[in-house]
Amino acid sequence: MHTPESLLQALGQLNIPYENHHHAAVFTVAEGEGITDHLPGAHVKNLFVKDKAKNFFLITSLQDRSLNLNALGKHLGAKDRLSFADEPTLMDYLGVTPGSVSPLTLINAKPGSLRFILDSGIMAHTHVHSHPLINTQTTSLTPQNLLNAIQSWGHTVEQLDLGLFPRA
Repeated sequence: MHTPESLLQALGQLNIPYENHHHAAVFTVAEGEGITDHLPGAHVKNLFVKDKAKNFFLITSLQDRSLNLNALGKHLGAKDRLSFADEPTLMDYLGVTPGSVSPLTLINAKPGSLRFILDSGIMAHTHVHSHPLINTQTTSLTPQNLLNAIQSWGHTVEQLDLGLFPRA
């Protein structure tokens, strides 16, 4: 499994420019308010979920979206409703603990082991801000460079307007 340091080295080897910021530990979107708000671009939240058939999904959304997971799961063809994966599964699949999930954790995921859903609204921003495998840092890069990195790690990116699945 990669570490934050080896992840940043991997981005460098791909010639992907980034900025890394250190801060206090952030476990939820609410806890992060005021910590990285000064960074322009897309601030995201990440959900690592599974369905009854143990199909796994990493969903990266703009942080201000309130998602209806039942409607989203139906759209994605999930078997039954989506629920959050437990901590051991999170470590097995993404190599992180709760609070550190981000699209950058895909560096640790076996290609084809999960579906990655990216909120298409993120692509309209100049930068996207994600944890680099640890919740005491935020890494900023362009949305296109994020896609390039994820695809270089063998993953397919499914872009979807997650604004179409609001929680009522």
